[in-house]
Amino acid sequence: MAITRWDPFREVVALQNRMNSLFRGLDEEEAPLTTASFVPAADIYEDDKKILLKLEVPGIDEKDLDVSVENNTLTVKGERKFEKEEKEENFHRIERRYGSFYRAFTLPSTVDTEHVTANYSAGVLKLELKKKPEAQPKQIKVNVNKSLAA
Repeated sequence: MAITRWDPFREVVALQNRMNSLFRGLDEEEAPLTTASFVPAADIYEDDKKILLKLEVPGIDEKDLDVSVENNTLTVKGERKFEKEEKEENFHRIERRYGSFYRAFTLPSTVDTEHVTANYSAGVLKLELKKKPEAQPKQIKVNVNKSLAA
């Protein structure tokens, strides 16, 4: 178990930064909610042959997604852009988050980083990470010597 130092002022500094950004001189065209970043939800599954990672990233074009593997770290970056075509004064509520995101996952040594595939469909980014052949379980057949069994 890792020991983490508690800093009682961390939340206060974060709150102060948020308040400062609210009162900073923003353009009339740019609302604070349109620039807020978000963190997409992730599901991670594992079986004997692969690890499957699913990220919810609806409303993002595939060209705005960047997936890379370096030093056993899988990084996913992207950006959900705010549609400026609609007039902002007609909005009653803006709850979806817009802006860029960054997620990093440390991969176990059993993953073959040369065989990673990414598919994007219906707002879900699916990453399949195959395991190295030596990391996959092997079935060993047990032979019974009938002369000793008698």
